[in-house]
Amino acid sequence: MLVDGDIVLRPIKLRDQKAWREVNRRNRDWLRPWEATIPPPTPSGPVTHRPTYRQMVRHLRSEAGAGRMLPFVIEYQGRLVGQLTVAGITWGSMCSGHVGYWVDETVAGRGVVPTAVAMVVDHCFRSVGLHRVEVCIRPENGPSRRVVEKLGFREEGLRPRYLHIDGAWRDHLVFALTAEEVPDGLLTRWHRARTPQRSGHELPEHDRRNREIPHGPGN
Repeated sequence: MLVDGDIVLRPIKLRDQKAWREVNRRNRDWLRPWEATIPPPTPSGPVTHRPTYRQMVRHLRSEAGAGRMLPFVIEYQGRLVGQLTVAGITWGSMCSGHVGYWVDETVAGRGVVPTAVAMVVDHCFRSVGLHRVEVCIRPENGPSRRVVEKLGFREEGLRPRYLHIDGAWRDHLVFALTAEEVPDGLLTRWHRARTPQRSGHELPEHDRRNREIPHGPGN
C-alpha cells in the first residue's frame, strides 16, 4: 500500500467489484473517449471479448505474480475513485514499465492523479527496481498531458497508431522518466511544485476540472 495524505494506492481485489463497477458506470461518458478497446478480429485471429471484472482481476493478479504488472486501485478520502496500473514491465537490460490510469470525474483537479503517479513512480524506482517509467497519451488529451508535464516527464516523440482506443487505432505521445532524473523522488518534487497552490493560489474549481482527464493504459 502506498499512502500520501488522503490518497492511497493499494492492490486491486475481487471484493472491490461493487465499488469499482459503480464508479466506472457513473463515469461511462467521461471515460469512454480514452479507454482501450478490442480491435475487430482478423480472418485468422481469435474472437476476443471484454473481460468481466473477475476475469480482469484474475488476469491482473496473474501478471503481477509473474512480475509483469503492478495493479492498484486509487482511494481518495477512504473511497475507491479509480485504477492505476504499471504494465508491460520488462526486466533484463531494460527494467522498464508504463503507467495507465483512470479516475472518477468528481475528484478531477484535486491532485489525485499526479500524486498517485508520483507515488507509483517512486515505488517502481526505489522498491521494485525499475530504471525507466513511461506514460503514453493521445495528443488531443491536453489535460492528461499537463499531468505528466507538471510531474516533469520528458516528451520523447510520437508512436503512430499505437493503441486501439475508443474504436480506432490512435497515435500516442510518449513521456518518460528514468531513476537518475528524480534522485530525491518524484513525490517530493511534486509537493515542491504544489507549494504555491497550497498557499492560497489554487485554481478555481472549474479551471482545475479542466486540468486532469483520465486515461487508460497508454491513452
